[in-house]
Amino acid sequence: MKTEWVLVMVLVLVSLFHAIKAVQSSVITGRIVPHDAADQVFAVQGQDSLKTVPDNGKFTLQAKPGTYTVIIHSSKSYKDVLLELVKVNERKITDLGEIKIIQ
Repeated sequence: MKTEWVLVMVLVLVSLFHAIKAVQSSVITGRIVPHDAADQVFAVQGQDSLKTVPDNGKFTLQAKPGTYTVIIHSSKSYKDVLLELVKVNERKITDLGEIKIIQ
């Protein structure tokens, strides 16, 4: 019984640690206009990369602090967008604002 209790407590503590870490993480966010102009957003830092699918033009990426290149992969006949030197600070939101995609 004691072993089960210890295991449960360890699982609770690990879950709590991950929840706190998620709240303290950094974020890259933005809005794509027109909202259906892109189907994927990437953030690349060295050999690490993050990827998300925009939801109605809005996107959010959980990121470690550092400098990223953000790539908006366009859909249809729109052109891709490359944003270099995007600085992400620890426990901050980096809002790229409205990103206009052209054809």
